[in-house]
Amino acid sequence: MSDEGLLGRRAEGETLDRLLTQARTGAGQVLVLRGEAGIGKTALLDHVSERASGFRVARAAGVEAESAFPYAGLHQLCVPFLDRLDRLPAPQREALGTAFGMATGPRPTRFMVGLAVLTLLAEVADEQPLVCLVDDAQWLDSMSSAVLGFVARRLLAERIALVFVLREGNDHLDGLPELFVRGLDDADSRALLESVIKGPVDGRVRDRIVAEARGNPLALLELPRAWTTAELADGLDSGPLTSRIEQGFVRQIEPLPADTRLLMLTAAAEPLGDATLLWQAAGLLGLGADPAAAALGTGLIEFGARVRFRHPLVRSAVYRSASAVDRQRVHRALADVTDPAIDPDRRAWHRAHGTTSPDEEVAADLETSASRAQARGGLLAAAAFLEQAAVLTPEPGRRASRELAAARSKRDAGALDAALRLLSAVEAGPPDERRSAEIEHLRGHIAFDRRRVADAAPLLFSAARRLAPFDADLARETHLEALSAAIWAGSPLADAARTAPPPRTPPCALDLVLEALSIRVTAGYRAAVPLMTRALDEVRGLKVGADDISRVPWLFGNRAGGIIASELWDFDTRRAFAQQQVRLSRDAGALVQLQFALNFLADNELMAGEPAAAQALLEEDVRISEVTGTPPVGYAMLLQAAFRGEDKATSLGAQARSDGQGRLATIADWTLAILHNGLGRHDMARDAAVRVFDSDALGYSSLIATELAEAASRTGDAELAGLALERSADWVDTAWSLGAKARLRALNGAAEGFRESIDHFARTSLKPELARAHLLYGEWLRREGQRVEAREHLRTAHEMLMACGMSTFADRAQRELQATGETARKRTADPTDELTAQEYQIARLAREGYSNPEIGTRLFISPRTVEWHLRKVFGKVGVTSRRQLRDARF
Repeated sequence: MSDEGLLGRRAEGETLDRLLTQARTGAGQVLVLRGEAGIGKTALLDHVSERASGFRVARAAGVEAESAFPYAGLHQLCVPFLDRLDRLPAPQREALGTAFGMATGPRPTRFMVGLAVLTLLAEVADEQPLVCLVDDAQWLDSMSSAVLGFVARRLLAERIALVFVLREGNDHLDGLPELFVRGLDDADSRALLESVIKGPVDGRVRDRIVAEARGNPLALLELPRAWTTAELADGLDSGPLTSRIEQGFVRQIEPLPADTRLLMLTAAAEPLGDATLLWQAAGLLGLGADPAAAALGTGLIEFGARVRFRHPLVRSAVYRSASAVDRQRVHRALADVTDPAIDPDRRAWHRAHGTTSPDEEVAADLETSASRAQARGGLLAAAAFLEQAAVLTPEPGRRASRELAAARSKRDAGALDAALRLLSAVEAGPPDERRSAEIEHLRGHIAFDRRRVADAAPLLFSAARRLAPFDADLARETHLEALSAAIWAGSPLADAARTAPPPRTPPCALDLVLEALSIRVTAGYRAAVPLMTRALDEVRGLKVGADDISRVPWLFGNRAGGIIASELWDFDTRRAFAQQQVRLSRDAGALVQLQFALNFLADNELMAGEPAAAQALLEEDVRISEVTGTPPVGYAMLLQAAFRGEDKATSLGAQARSDGQGRLATIADWTLAILHNGLGRHDMARDAAVRVFDSDALGYSSLIATELAEAASRTGDAELAGLALERSADWVDTAWSLGAKARLRALNGAAEGFRESIDHFARTSLKPELARAHLLYGEWLRREGQRVEAREHLRTAHEMLMACGMSTFADRAQRELQATGETARKRTADPTDELTAQEYQIARLAREGYSNPEIGTRLFISPRTVEWHLRKVFGKVGVTSRRQLRDARF
């Protein structure tokens, strides 16, 4: 890149040239160019476009006025490629078509839209390398920004380069590779200034202009054009540089004829740059014969098939410097010429900005636009339309209802602070008991979203009582949400359970779950078993799809169905529920639901002795967190850490108790008991187990019994070991519970229980429990002097525990083996040990017969990236085909 082409940007040009070279070879590239307005970022995009020989180039730009329209920026980028839409897998095709308003279907999620865009761009890049250039990304609508951030983080094996230009921050693009574009140096600044200054200027003034411009090329080019000779002689005025540049444009606009200024204002208010709309609106405004001539003479605007301003700051200068009356005039004219059948939302937006007083007809149009935006997945856009509709609503009650709807949309989009601010405005409306109950319900949801479950529970219980006269079904569902919040808060549950609204006739799965949990916390385990069994059968038989994601799938999770499955010692159902919750959440793209579901499934995979599968799920939780900005859920990491001998639970448990998250504190104590039993710190394991045992925490008070008995038997606390055994008397009989009961009897002195425990656990998929059964029996046999038989069980335990990722228990087995006079055999290395978590997950899916596109859909990566990973898997595992992969051991 020569200085003649773009003054002073050699280093930046070389970086961009390398980016193109690497993308051309199939290593996807992303770069964010950051810098202040006018620093030359767009010129660098132009450089990329000019140097992209052999690439197909696609460009888009954020427009401030377009930020209310969902997927507006993304549509700009993708519209040249939409003829390939039919090549996408059906769920992706439906999601992208619905997002772009080309089809009707279920509300698409940004994850599914993101995967569709990734697949679409990868299809294009398979034919020819592709470079995508996105200018003014700070003004992209939120959905476009989120989707492009998603795509940017998954460009691995594609021949794609994606370059963003950004002024201020954009949360969705944070963490991507970036290049900060700085000002020109002194020499280049002077050379650029000399190119535009006409006539002599005092050297001291020139020095001051260079100093105040701070190397900003736009300032150096534009400011001297806008200031008089006298003003140049005095130097530039003070104030922020961007404001001075914008004011310089205003100075160039002010002398223009009134019709010309009004024409430019109309262009500034019409964000699409649609020349047809502009000239139609100009006709309605009664502008002169040729109002464009004077505008063209300034060089600030170009009129062609598309209307373009020389710089976004020109558009803002034109719009902001106009009077409110003129702005309303041009918006009314644009509304009149916008076809309501083709672009009803933009027409409604123009009508709203052209209205001077409340107008129900305009407000109703905006409300309809909100519904369309929501159907396309644009929750924040829907909220913006609803907020504007509320402002224009004459009737106070209807205004409050629209504000409440806007608050719901903001909450669903994750804008929790904004939702709460809107709720304060709703509460200022006229009194309405149902609306007041709905406000409280939404406040409870937001508290839960923020994991302030101790605050959420009383809000939800109160909302359930107040909703009962208006919507009995919603009241009962809200009560179950409240009970779930109370469970997670570790709050007293009995009184709350007794106040549940009456069930429907006949009861549905939700009714049965609520009644089962209520009986469990009020009348105890034994009384609840029949109803828990019925509720589990009902939930197990539910047929649900992605459309039910907002109100049903959590029944499968560790807030309802998962708890009951644990209480009934049904591990296979517990694991199946977790798999179902993950599938539903993934299919619907419900990200927060998916994060919790991934952790519940990871917890089950760890209990099944599948550490690599669990690791892949936990990594997916982290990847979603990076995309959404929400923290990882991560509670399954506590069990993983306990198996590995790492203490991640002590500090987290203390913080959870302080924050009122009692159930998280319980999970931390459960994993601490496992950790310390593995490390042989049985006194510490006992103390942690007692806290869980005494709390009678649903789903964990039974699971903790064997940990408590093991610790107590090692510390001589026979009474505690006996209490653990007493608790097992009421448990339903399954292979899992029978194995646990046999272990409890053995730890209380009935030695035959060790062998029975092994037999029962061998009939389950709980490999860690079976391995620990062998370990406990081997330890007992060694203490009894039966070394030969002890070695057999300890060897088995050591091998299994290593395979399950339970290094602390494996070390225990090895120490016991050494005490028998034998050293544990070194575990034979497995080829799959070299696989990363994602490679392991891809290999398993490929072995199960999933195609590359299907795997990509499951893991939110492109088919080409799947193929790239599979080639690495084949090399590590020592196979050359999918057929051979099916016979490999995982």
